[in-house]
Amino acid sequence: MSIWGALIGGAAGFAIGGPLGALLGAAAGHAVERAGQEAGLIEGARPASGPERDNTRHIAFTIGVIALGAKMAKADGRVTRDEVDAFKRVFKVPPSETHNVARVFNMARQDSAGYEPYARQIAGLFNDRPAVLEELLLCLFYIAKADGKIHADELAYLKNVATIFGFDDATFDRIRASEIGADPDDPYTALGVTRDTDDESLKKAYHELVREHHPDRLVAQGMPAEFVEVADRRLAAINAAYDRIRAERGLK
Repeated sequence: MSIWGALIGGAAGFAIGGPLGALLGAAAGHAVERAGQEAGLIEGARPASGPERDNTRHIAFTIGVIALGAKMAKADGRVTRDEVDAFKRVFKVPPSETHNVARVFNMARQDSAGYEPYARQIAGLFNDRPAVLEELLLCLFYIAKADGKIHADELAYLKNVATIFGFDDATFDRIRASEIGADPDDPYTALGVTRDTDDESLKKAYHELVREHHPDRLVAQGMPAEFVEVADRRLAAINAAYDRIRAERGLK
């Protein structure tokens, strides 16, 4: 079963708990409070180990993208068709599951709660896997720029989410540069280095980014395979930035 089929199916939400589980359970029409009590869950709870924890992380990543994407999509005061279409396109939602995903998206968009509880729970679930949190933030960037422009309110939203995820300003600037570009004459920001960085440190930073953001590694850490296109684009941007710097410096 794909991640989209699992999203509304069965007890997926109950293994998560907290605001993400409540949203998922409400969309599925389940009595979340009762089910959570039966499972002994608390906000942000994780299964002890093994496949159950992996499944929880896959579901949490997916519902997190939907919930935070829905909240961000109206950060500029409107939700456009481009943003909704971009979501379905990049995350490859099959036609048979579109209505389920749309239901979760609309419930998150319309509820009165802020986005912070969702972001905090996601940060807790992936606190030892920052590269996965980066990928989720990149998903949000993709949604934000779907209408051709990232508005100031959307950028502020993304910055706040990044802060909740534990990223400092330099890390956020690097992530932003990979999606909306930095100075066209400066690919260094995308690698998190400066023009003064020596060759060996540059290579080390590049190889570390490639290792941390390789799609296979991210999937193993909890990113669902359905989101691999975003990881592929991220890795391509890292390689492109390094190739430019290598050509400038005459590195082999």
